[in-house]
Amino acid sequence: MAKKKSDEQPTEGSGDTEYGEEPNFDDPPGFVDDISDEELLADMMKQKPCATDGVESVIVVDNIPIVGPPRMEKLKSVIEKLFFSFGEVTNVFYPLDDNGNTKGYVFLEYKNPENAEEAVKEMHNHRLDKNYTFAVNLFTDFAKYENIPKEWEPPKAQPYTVQSDLYNFLLEPDAYDQFCVAAETAPSNVQVQFWQNTLPEPTDIEKRDRFTDTFVKWSPQGTYIVTFHKPGVVLWGGTKFVKINKFPHTGTQFVDFSPCEQYLVTYGPTPQGQKIIIWDIRTGQEKRSFISDGVSNLSMFRWSHDDKYVARMDEGAIYIYETPNFYLLDMKSIKVPGIRNFSWSPTDNIIAYWVAETTDVPAKVSLLEIPKKREIRNKNLFNVADCKIHWQQSGDYLCVKVDRFSKLKKDKKDSDVKFLGMFYNFEIFHMRERDIPVDSVEIKDLILAFAWEPIGQKFAIIHGEQTSANVTFYKVQTGQKPSLIKKLEKKVCTHLFWSPRGQFIVLANLTLGVFEFIDTNNYFMVMNTGDHFRASEVEWDPTGRYVVTGVSSWKVKEDNGYYLWNFQGRCQKRVMLKNFVQFLWRPRPASLLTEAEQKNILKELKKYYPQFESKDRMRMTRASKELLEKRAKLREQFNEYRNKRISEWQSQKTRRLQMRNHIDTDTLDTSDVEEEIVEFLVKEETTILE
Repeated sequence: MAKKKSDEQPTEGSGDTEYGEEPNFDDPPGFVDDISDEELLADMMKQKPCATDGVESVIVVDNIPIVGPPRMEKLKSVIEKLFFSFGEVTNVFYPLDDNGNTKGYVFLEYKNPENAEEAVKEMHNHRLDKNYTFAVNLFTDFAKYENIPKEWEPPKAQPYTVQSDLYNFLLEPDAYDQFCVAAETAPSNVQVQFWQNTLPEPTDIEKRDRFTDTFVKWSPQGTYIVTFHKPGVVLWGGTKFVKINKFPHTGTQFVDFSPCEQYLVTYGPTPQGQKIIIWDIRTGQEKRSFISDGVSNLSMFRWSHDDKYVARMDEGAIYIYETPNFYLLDMKSIKVPGIRNFSWSPTDNIIAYWVAETTDVPAKVSLLEIPKKREIRNKNLFNVADCKIHWQQSGDYLCVKVDRFSKLKKDKKDSDVKFLGMFYNFEIFHMRERDIPVDSVEIKDLILAFAWEPIGQKFAIIHGEQTSANVTFYKVQTGQKPSLIKKLEKKVCTHLFWSPRGQFIVLANLTLGVFEFIDTNNYFMVMNTGDHFRASEVEWDPTGRYVVTGVSSWKVKEDNGYYLWNFQGRCQKRVMLKNFVQFLWRPRPASLLTEAEQKNILKELKKYYPQFESKDRMRMTRASKELLEKRAKLREQFNEYRNKRISEWQSQKTRRLQMRNHIDTDTLDTSDVEEEIVEFLVKEETTILE
């Protein structure tokens, strides 16, 4: 019991201290405690034990096959193969009924909770076969569903946010194209500037510093632009290029879009190999991921033209996945022993692939119809070293470039076949004709380049020596063999770049930076030649009106920049830009007009000439008006300066009269004044010469 406090205060230094009565901590009568333990002791309540403690690493895999004891070991091996790759599993439990059959679910306990979360993320909705699709959940999720409120409350209405117009760039009345220019301002810091190719000078749309770490890439239809960063990639779009979505994939080095822009594929290295993730662009949801042994930046997935299928090639098989669930087509791969490469048709769900030659079995090029998996055409080939598959943009023709050995038998006694040199064949498949006939074009020289005309029926080949090559043009027609229409001899070129609208082609030598512009519809006339020293990039705009050549700092560190040419080869603009890395035209989606409507417009093009000429005159008038306004502003500035000086001169008149004996020299008539030249000695110097 505390001592009663004395009336006198204790003196300083006293050893005894007196206290009052002990306080009473009891609640008064009728007191109601309205403060919960969670509010009063929030930090301590977080540490309160719960029923799920110790089971954060446990997952439940539901909808597994119900099997008996004879098939139990096979089921366990399948589950182990699928789930043991996410981390160390410390315990597995299969609940059984009275007959020893599984109950359709299994419990797996991982060593770490992170491994359990990864397994749930990757394996939920995994399709084992056509009858079983896994439902994978954390064991701790049961507590979450047990605490569902008994009374339902309607969800709160979310405020409406106006989304950016992703297709605003297509509404430009004069159909000016957009482009972006990227330049590295610092290591892992790239500035990107967006322009509209207006006349007489391009218009600056947007400028972003530190926009990407490496480079940018447009989507196939120009709706999005993707930037690369250490945590992953980001999609931008709209009038002001706002952020649309982000995709976390550390160290992404390369991305690939599906043709209809529904899906995005990211490629990034991991210690086990290259990781590939397929994303849904609109939702940002990860659809499926893969691990590849290789670390190449080249895309291992090929998309069908309508985004319905995506395919990849493995040793001896083609794997085709259906969208949007990304399950294997018919739940099995297509076995093709010896397959080397494949490619989708740009307009039909047809796959072209080639198989290498083996002993007593020739090489083969086959066409496979999807989803029926029906072989609609094949072609056997002999003495094949390599093949390259080239589809025409409209899908009417397929060209397979075949590298062949020239075989030579030494003598009759020697049974071994000797190979001497190489020759080349171009196998042309007529896809729109009955039974798909195949024609061959043989070339003896070394093939340097091949390219189809995007819109048209021509293809071009560069063959021969690089210093003095020949460029040969062929034309394919329905029911006819490819015909030679022109051969240009002794051309110093290494690459072919067709205009997206066809007809015009650029013969480029990217070693010397020399370019030749040719009109293939007008007797193959050379319209112009130009040079851009060290140029390594050639980009046509989507309309085929302009072409850009660039010198990237990725190739060389000096003379970086780009030249803008018109389709006739006249240089319109030269831009030198330090640390320039990329020039990219913004792609456009396919026209909504039918092929017949487009042909009708071309037929009646003269009817639109006055309209275009009127716009050109207005544009020139606008340019002249801007020049006149600039001159008027300069004249106004000069007059302002002149009036200021005249005012100053007039204010000094009194002072001038005082200095000149009150004689007003400003009004003197100097017409009768005679000029006299007076010479007088200013200085005399003597120099002694030794």
